[in-house]
Amino acid sequence: MLKKGNKLYSILTGSCPRCHQESMYLDKNPYHLGEIFKMHERCGHCNLKYKIEPSFFYGAMYVSYGVGIAFAVAAFVIAKLFIGSTLIQAFIAIVITMIAFMPIIMRLSRNIWINFFISYDSKVKLKKS
Repeated sequence: MLKKGNKLYSILTGSCPRCHQESMYLDKNPYHLGEIFKMHERCGHCNLKYKIEPSFFYGAMYVSYGVGIAFAVAAFVIAKLFIGSTLIQAFIAIVITMIAFMPIIMRLSRNIWINFFISYDSKVKLKKS
Protein backbone atom coordinates (compact mmCIF):
# COMPACT_ATOMS: atom_id res chain seq x y z
CA MET A 1 0.00 0.00 0.00
CA LEU A 2 2.56 2.60 1.09
CA LYS A 3 5.49 2.58 -1.27
CA LYS A 4 8.81 4.36 -1.12
CA GLY A 5 8.68 7.49 -3.20
CA ASN A 6 5.39 8.60 -1.67
CA LYS A 7 5.41 11.55 0.77
CA LEU A 8 2.90 9.71 2.91
CA TYR A 9 5.42 6.88 3.30
CA SER A 10 8.02 9.27 4.71
CA ILE A 11 5.50 11.03 6.95
CA LEU A 12 4.04 7.87 8.49
CA THR A 13 7.33 5.98 8.88
CA GLY A 14 9.54 8.91 9.90
CA SER A 15 12.06 7.99 7.23
CA CYS A 16 14.41 10.34 5.38
CA PRO A 17 12.28 12.47 3.05
CA ARG A 18 14.85 12.33 0.25
CA CYS A 19 15.83 8.63 0.06
CA HIS A 20 13.31 6.87 2.37
CA GLN A 21 16.09 4.51 3.51
CA GLU A 22 16.65 5.40 7.17
CA SER A 23 14.63 6.63 10.15
CA MET A 24 15.30 10.26 11.02
CA TYR A 25 15.02 9.46 14.73
CA LEU A 26 17.58 7.82 17.00
CA ASP A 27 14.79 5.86 18.71
CA LYS A 28 11.84 4.85 16.52
CA ASN A 29 9.49 4.53 19.51
CA PRO A 30 7.87 7.93 20.17
CA TYR A 31 6.77 6.82 23.64
CA HIS A 32 10.35 6.88 24.93
CA LEU A 33 9.71 10.46 26.01
CA GLY A 34 13.34 11.30 26.81
CA GLU A 35 14.27 10.50 23.22
CA ILE A 36 11.26 11.97 21.41
CA PHE A 37 13.12 14.88 19.77
CA LYS A 38 16.50 13.20 19.29
CA MET A 39 17.27 12.87 15.59
CA HIS A 40 20.23 11.85 13.51
CA GLU A 41 22.07 14.92 12.25
CA ARG A 42 22.25 13.51 8.71
CA CYS A 43 20.85 10.59 6.77
CA GLY A 44 23.29 7.69 6.72
CA HIS A 45 22.37 6.89 3.11
CA CYS A 46 22.01 10.15 1.20
CA ASN A 47 23.74 12.51 3.66
CA LEU A 48 20.72 14.86 3.87
CA LYS A 49 21.03 17.29 6.77
CA TYR A 50 17.72 17.13 8.63
CA LYS A 51 17.98 20.42 10.49
CA ILE A 52 18.15 22.60 7.38
CA GLU A 53 18.71 25.76 9.43
CA PRO A 54 18.84 26.62 13.14
CA SER A 55 15.42 26.24 14.78
CA PHE A 56 14.06 24.62 11.60
CA PHE A 57 11.59 22.41 13.45
CA TYR A 58 9.93 25.35 15.27
CA GLY A 59 7.65 25.49 12.23
CA ALA A 60 6.41 22.02 13.15
CA MET A 61 4.57 23.63 16.08
CA TYR A 62 2.10 25.14 13.60
CA VAL A 63 1.59 21.75 11.98
CA SER A 64 1.21 20.21 15.44
CA TYR A 65 -1.71 22.52 16.14
CA GLY A 66 -3.56 21.31 13.04
CA VAL A 67 -2.78 17.65 13.69
CA GLY A 68 -3.88 18.05 17.32
CA ILE A 69 -7.17 19.58 16.20
CA ALA A 70 -7.72 16.62 13.85
CA PHE A 71 -7.14 14.15 16.70
CA ALA A 72 -9.44 16.15 19.02
CA VAL A 73 -12.24 16.28 16.44
CA ALA A 74 -11.87 12.55 15.80
CA ALA A 75 -12.08 11.86 19.56
CA PHE A 76 -15.18 14.04 19.85
CA VAL A 77 -16.92 12.41 16.90
CA ILE A 78 -16.19 8.93 18.18
CA ALA A 79 -17.22 9.76 21.75
CA LYS A 80 -20.33 11.80 20.96
CA LEU A 81 -21.74 10.30 17.78
CA PHE A 82 -20.66 6.68 17.87
CA ILE A 83 -20.61 5.95 21.60
CA GLY A 84 -23.31 8.44 22.60
CA SER A 85 -21.37 10.13 25.41
CA THR A 86 -22.48 13.29 27.15
CA LEU A 87 -20.69 16.54 26.36
CA ILE A 88 -18.57 16.28 29.52
CA GLN A 89 -17.60 12.69 28.71
CA ALA A 90 -16.70 13.74 25.16
CA PHE A 91 -14.49 16.52 26.56
CA ILE A 92 -12.76 14.02 28.85
CA ALA A 93 -12.26 11.72 25.84
CA ILE A 94 -10.59 14.61 23.97
CA VAL A 95 -8.23 15.34 26.88
CA ILE A 96 -7.29 11.66 27.26
CA THR A 97 -6.75 11.34 23.50
CA MET A 98 -4.51 14.41 23.38
CA ILE A 99 -2.39 13.15 26.28
CA ALA A 100 -2.17 9.60 24.93
CA PHE A 101 -1.26 10.63 21.38
CA MET A 102 1.01 13.60 22.20
CA PRO A 103 4.25 11.78 21.25
CA ILE A 104 2.76 10.60 17.95
CA ILE A 105 1.44 14.09 17.17
CA MET A 106 4.87 15.61 17.86
CA ARG A 107 6.69 13.17 15.56
CA LEU A 108 4.02 13.32 12.88
CA SER A 109 4.23 17.12 12.86
CA ARG A 110 8.00 17.07 12.40
CA ASN A 111 7.66 14.55 9.59
CA ILE A 112 5.03 16.64 7.82
CA TRP A 113 7.08 19.83 8.26
CA ILE A 114 10.29 18.45 6.74
CA ASN A 115 8.32 16.89 3.88
CA PHE A 116 7.04 20.36 2.93
CA PHE A 117 10.59 21.30 1.99
CA ILE A 118 12.28 18.10 0.81
CA SER A 119 11.00 15.72 -1.85
CA TYR A 120 11.84 12.13 -2.64
CA ASP A 121 14.62 11.72 -5.19
CA SER A 122 15.01 8.23 -6.63
CA LYS A 123 18.23 9.27 -8.36
CA VAL A 124 19.98 10.54 -5.23
CA LYS A 125 23.56 9.32 -4.95
CA LEU A 126 23.93 7.23 -1.87
CA LYS A 127 26.82 7.93 0.48
CA LYS A 128 29.63 5.40 0.18
CA SER A 129 30.31 3.37 3.34
